[in-house]
Amino acid sequence: MITLTLGVLLWSGAHLFKRVAPDARANLGEKGRGLIAATLFLSIVMMVIGYRMADGPVWWGRTPALTGINNLLVLAAFYLFASSGMKTRVTRLTRHPQLIGFSLWAIGHLLVNGDLPSFILFGGLLIWAIAEMTIINAQDGPYTPPHPVPIKKEAMAIVAALVIFSLVAGLHWLLGYPPFG
Repeated sequence: MITLTLGVLLWSGAHLFKRVAPDARANLGEKGRGLIAATLFLSIVMMVIGYRMADGPVWWGRTPALTGINNLLVLAAFYLFASSGMKTRVTRLTRHPQLIGFSLWAIGHLLVNGDLPSFILFGGLLIWAIAEMTIINAQDGPYTPPHPVPIKKEAMAIVAALVIFSLVAGLHWLLGYPPFG
């Protein structure tokens, strides 16, 4: 459980570093990008290994209803990620489509995984995403939405979300975690 917890903390620290210590991050210059990327990669490895090794109490398990809700939340999360990159209409409503999507992904996974390691992993990542949004809002002030975007980008984001969802569902299936029950 220690490896999992340290992985979540390392992920959070690496992401929050430029927000809470902008001068220190700026002093690292271009080489700081590689350092942060390596730190994030290490944190992901630690989270995966830690989660697979972790054991703890289970408070609830998957049900068909929770599995369906999880899948809808994850699909919405992928749409928000795609929307962010394509600057669709959602980006006119919020400056944080990726972090909101990440939060939906974490909430969905908390719904279907009612055990302590999942609370540490998905709950910890949810707390990070909320903290990141709060800090960004405090530092950047009021949000100015981008200009209107063509409907074509909206369709592209929907297609991208469906493709990625299908690929990730297939990967989950191959790893022994059937995403549809």
